[in-house]
Parts: sequence; C-alpha cells; structure tokens
Amino acid sequence: GQKRCRKCFRALCCKGPPPARPEYDLVCIGLTGSGKTSLLSKLCSESPDNVVSTTGFSIKAVPFQNAILNIKELGGADNIRKYWSRYYQGSQGVIFVLDSASSEDDLETARNELHSALQHPQLCTLPFLILANHQDKPAARSVQEVKKYFELEPLARGKRWILQPCSLDDMEALKDSFSQLINLLEEKDHEAVRM
Repeated sequence: GQKRCRKCFRALCCKGPPPARPEYDLVCIGLTGSGKTSLLSKLCSESPDNVVSTTGFSIKAVPFQNAILNIKELGGADNIRKYWSRYYQGSQGVIFVLDSASSEDDLETARNELHSALQHPQLCTLPFLILANHQDKPAARSVQEVKKYFELEPLARGKRWILQPCSLDDMEALKDSFSQLINLLEEKDHEAVRM
C-alpha cells in the first residue's frame, strides 16, 4: 500500500502550478566602461552589439532558474555617480562591476566607489557580488590582485560578498556567479523570517 500512497502523493504534489520564483531587487553599479550593460544584456540573451552606455539608469528583469532578479543599473559617469545613493532604497543586493584591465586611476576610483557602497547605510548589510570584468583582456588583473588592491578582506569582513572573475566570453562562469548571489539572497531571506 505504501507504494500506492507515494504515487498519489507525487501526483498531488506535481500537479499544481510551478512555485513562483522569488524576485529580488538589485542595484548594479560600477564605473562607465566597466561593462555593466553588456553583461546584463548578455544575461538577458540580448545582443551586446548595440549596447549604449547607460546615462541615467535602466531596469532589467533577468530570469534565472530559481529566481528573477530585477536589476537597476545605474550609469557610471562622474556626474551621475554622486546621485547613486538616491536609487539604493529598496535594494536587496548589490552588483558591483569593475574593469580588471583599467588604468590605475580608474581602479582607484572604482575602489573608492566600492568602499563607499560597502559602507553605505542602505547597502552595508546586503549581499554584494563584485565582478572583476574583462578578464579576457591581456592587461586584466587576477582576482587575487583585485582582492588585494580593493582591500576587500579587512573592509568587507563579516559581510556577505563574492568576488568573481568574468568576461562576456564565459557566460557559464557569469551565471554561476549569479547563482552564488541568489544563494546569499535566499539565506538573507530565511534569516529575516527567523528573526
């Protein structure tokens, strides 16, 4: 009789509509030219060829197997960065894209921006996915170099952050980085429920 029960149970369980995927609101920041728009377009399976630099902000709903990420991408130009924090409200996670092959000056700017985001009252408790983009360029710094240069260890201690190498050529790795971020978002959700 047990076998039959299990069969009924399976029929009951699997008949219903698939469970709704959770949606998370994320903010995506990084300097102009770090590749934010191209990476997000590619994740949405749009062609990155006709990508124009984001001047204000744009929102993309990026579907993954186990979640939908509503990503608000903020333009990275000097004159826009000072307004970033106006758009942080309601974010559940942060994607920070940096160009691993950029000049020392740009890296320093990126480091300052990342540090202020990590310390911002609306973001400091959120999971961060930090993408070291343009790994396919000869001048790209390794993830270890980026980690050291950005002083992530002391600064982000106790925070949830993931630093991953990425490039447009390697979509598998990029999707994997996002899966890790979704895991952090889910953990944070469960914690909120427990409290």
